[in-house]
Amino acid sequence: MRLRVEFTTEPFDLDEAPPHAVVARDVVTGAALDAVDVGPFGNTAEGDADQVLGAVNALLRETLQAGATRVSLQVNVIADAGRGEGETT
Repeated sequence: MRLRVEFTTEPFDLDEAPPHAVVARDVVTGAALDAVDVGPFGNTAEGDADQVLGAVNALLRETLQAGATRVSLQVNVIADAGRGEGETT
C-alpha cells in the first residue's frame, strides 16, 4: 500500500523557518519517501505505508519536541501504478 502524507507545523514564521519546521523538513527528506515537497505553507510526501507511518511517528515526536504547538496532518491511501485507489492485492 502507498500513502501520501500532507502536514503543517505551527507556529508559522514567514521571516525564517522555526526550529520545528527545520526538523519536519529533515525528517521527511531523510526518510525513504518518494515525491517529497516541502514548502512554507504545507508539505507532502509519498511512499510505502511502512516508511510513511514511520516518518509520521518521527515527525510528530521530533517537531513537538522542537517547539511545535500544533501539527496538522492528513494521510491518504494512493493508488499504486496499475491499480485503482484503495485497491489491494
